[in-house]
Amino acid sequence: MPSEFELIGRYFGDRGPRRRDVVLGIGDDAALLDVPAGQQLVVTMDTLVAAVHFPVATAPRAIGHKALAVNLSDLAAMGATPAWFTLALTMPQADAAWLEAFSDGMFELAERYEMQLVGGDTTRGPLSITIEAHGLVPAGRAIRRSGARAGDRIYVTGTLGDAALGLRALTGECDLDVAERVLLVRRLEYPQPRIAAGIALRDVASAAIDVSDGLAADLGHILDASGVGARIELGRIPVVPSVAGYAGRSGDAGFALTGGDDYELCFTVPEERVALLASRLAGLDGGYHDIGVVEKATGLRCIASNGAGVALGQAGYRHF
Repeated sequence: MPSEFELIGRYFGDRGPRRRDVVLGIGDDAALLDVPAGQQLVVTMDTLVAAVHFPVATAPRAIGHKALAVNLSDLAAMGATPAWFTLALTMPQADAAWLEAFSDGMFELAERYEMQLVGGDTTRGPLSITIEAHGLVPAGRAIRRSGARAGDRIYVTGTLGDAALGLRALTGECDLDVAERVLLVRRLEYPQPRIAAGIALRDVASAAIDVSDGLAADLGHILDASGVGARIELGRIPVVPSVAGYAGRSGDAGFALTGGDDYELCFTVPEERVALLASRLAGLDGGYHDIGVVEKATGLRCIASNGAGVALGQAGYRHF
C-alpha cells in the first residue's frame, strides 16, 4: 500500500501546468502564490460526494473532470480567469487504475485553462472530492449577484435540462435512444465551464450566477441579492428536442428550470448594453438566449406561451 506522499507524488505532484506566479507549490506545508498588481483573488470551493453528487458507477475520469469543472463554473460567473487549485481527496482505498483515470480527467481540464495544482490532502474514507479553485479578476470588475435592476434583460448560455435528463436515463426513469443518451449523459458527466463567456461579460452583465441547482433556484439568488423580481417565458428557455419531448410527455413544463447540473451561466444585462453583449459573445461556444426581464416586484414569474402563469414544484436541487 503506497503512502500518502507516494500517492501525491505519483498521481498529482508532477502533473499539470507550471505557472510563473506559483512561488512554492506542492511539497511544503502551504503554497506561496503571487497575486499580480491590480488583480483581485476570486476563491471558490465545491465538494462532490459519491451517490450524492454523482452515481457510484461514474467513470473516474469523468469524476476528475467534473470536480474541477464545477469550480471553474463559479469562477466563470464572477468573470474570473482561472489560476490555481487545491484538492482534498477522500477515498476508500488507493486504487491505482482509479487514481490514474481520475487525475487524467482533472488535469486535462486544468491544462486547458492553465491551472496549477498547488496543494491539498488525501485521506481514507467514503469517496468525496473537495476542490478549492482560485481565479484572478481586474480590481473592481468582478461580476456579482447583486447588481440586477428592473428593466435588465435576462439571459442564459447553452441549453438547459440536458444533464438532468441524462441522470434520469442513467437511473432508468426515462427511455432515450442511444444517440440521445450518449449526448445527455456526457453533458451530465463532462460539464463545460463557460470561462470565455464569463470574462467577456465583465463590464457588460449587471449580475451573474452559474446554473448548478436549476435555473429557477439560481436566478432566485440573483433576485434576492438584488432586491428585485423577474418574469421569464418558458418558450424562450433553450432546450434540445429530447428535453422538450420529455417535458411534454411528463407534464413537467418547468423541467428545464429545476433539474440542475447545467453549469451554464445566467446573467442580466441593462438594455443600453445589449448591443455590446452581442459583440462580446459573438462566436462563443454554446451561444446565449434572452429569456425574460427583471422587474421591480419581487418573486419569479414563469409565463407559458399562451400567457398563462406556470407554477413550479420544487425550485431546484436542495442540499439538505
